Amino acid sequence: IPSLCVAFLAYFGFHAYHGEFGIYSKYRLEAEAVDLQGKLDAVKARRLDLQRRVQLMHQGTLEKDMLDEQARKALNVSHADEITIMLPATAR
Repeated sequence: IPSLCVAFLAYFGFHAYHGEFGIYSKYRLEAEAVDLQGKLDAVKARRLDLQRRVQLMHQGTLEKDMLDEQARKALNVSHADEITIMLPATAR
């Protein structure tokens, strides 16, 4: 009987530490939560930036310079009287 008790204690002790809901998994989940919180903060910052840019494009507050800049950048277009200075890719 004592050896059976030792076997049960060893089994449950091992799983209390290494099991899916054990002590070790608690620390792993806490580290993962910190990592995910960092990602959430980055996504929230990106969303705020995008909301600010969308707000600039709403009717009545449309910034024509910003719209012109974005269209030129997307279409790779410039006016005939503009001077374009090409920089190497490493200088950007």
